[in-house]
Amino acid sequence: MDLPDPVENSTSSQVGPPDRRPPPPTIPARRDFLAAAQRGRKHVAPGLILQARDRVDDRPLRIGYTCSKKVGNAVLRNRAKRRLREAARALLADHGRRGWDYVLIGRQGATIARPFPDLLSDLEAALDRVHSVGKPGRKDRGA
Repeated sequence: MDLPDPVENSTSSQVGPPDRRPPPPTIPARRDFLAAAQRGRKHVAPGLILQARDRVDDRPLRIGYTCSKKVGNAVLRNRAKRRLREAARALLADHGRRGWDYVLIGRQGATIARPFPDLLSDLEAALDRVHSVGKPGRKDRGA
């Protein structure tokens, strides 16, 4: 019995559901993470911390993900980063801005335990907050 070759018959090289957005480009260098922390805006939400910096160019947005060892062992840190990555994939196309770097930081206990819809609303509120701050370069510690 000859079975069709799934690779030969595939019409797309995309893996996963067809309605899933591609991930945004990542921040490649440590110095860019540090620049977002030192010269960017910051918002603390229950499920995550967002640091954002306007690079003052028109290139596509970039994103970085990090979790300290306070979040847990490697398994828990990776789980938290996967959740942050999916939240970013869902929201940054609509709420992010070109020329900005975003760093999502996982929070101990909260990033993993928080229901995903709440994590999405945390990220959406954080993005709205960092973009609504009046003066560029000022840190917003959250309200």
